[in-house]
Amino acid sequence: MLKAFLFPGQGSQYSGMASEFSKYVSWEYYAQKAIEVLGFDITEIMDGDEEILKITENAQPAIFLASYVAYVETTKKGLEPDYVAGHSLGEYTALAAAGVYDFETGIYLVRKRGEYISQTMKPGEGSMAAVMGVPIELLEEFVKQYDGLYIANYNSAEQNVVSGKADSIKSFVANLTEKGYRAIELKVSGPFHTPFLDEAREKMTKEVENIKFKTPKYPIIMNSIAKELTDPDKIKHYLLEQISGPVYWKQSIDRMLELGVDEFIEVGPKNVLSSMLKKAKINTKHFSSLITTEEVYEK
Repeated sequence: MLKAFLFPGQGSQYSGMASEFSKYVSWEYYAQKAIEVLGFDITEIMDGDEEILKITENAQPAIFLASYVAYVETTKKGLEPDYVAGHSLGEYTALAAAGVYDFETGIYLVRKRGEYISQTMKPGEGSMAAVMGVPIELLEEFVKQYDGLYIANYNSAEQNVVSGKADSIKSFVANLTEKGYRAIELKVSGPFHTPFLDEAREKMTKEVENIKFKTPKYPIIMNSIAKELTDPDKIKHYLLEQISGPVYWKQSIDRMLELGVDEFIEVGPKNVLSSMLKKAKINTKHFSSLITTEEVYEK
């Protein structure tokens, strides 16, 4: 039986995260490490105002920290993945879990990634929208009709995400709703996975060029190509590619199924990824269901 650990991306943050994850034994250790690397108390932001938490440079390290603690707690149960994958930001957590770099490097990188994305386009100028029930070929045709819109996330047969200029997103959502389709603008502060973020990708290239990536303990299915990789240089290349390119998540799940994965475990806050898989009738669990309350509070 082959397992894959899946790590969530931005949008899985919520106020109260730190309080909830503080019940896990390893929380204190990694929260303190995060504070040391970042130079501020990320846990206060995680329990604070939702609007401040959702700002990209805050949301990304918050989700990374919670997801990494979830990974540590899950492996304490003797569970090890055969493959790992992360949705967008979650790819950085997947790489840390696979030992490509350490926790400190990972949280530093995701904070920088968030900062560079925010610098590229002012909050409010870019946005994203989830689209439900529109076949991908039809969605591609709709997107072409708008200025500065792209398909950012190929999430599932049922749901995909469009990204780009905020005014285009608003009219796109309004028009699709009028046509009887379901489209919802997301709580994000930028046009992720579009060419608008080429500048952020260039800045991140400078951040990672001097970091030595190690061979992963588990093959990672990369967002940009929906294929498994173990070569550190290729991993580095495709990690950078996904900043301004699309996330082929459905294709990544399909690839893992082809490889024989028959159990997916979502490792991190909320249950966005496992909910998508359940809708597709794919065997999935959330890490929290594998850890009993007694084990959580055991010090």
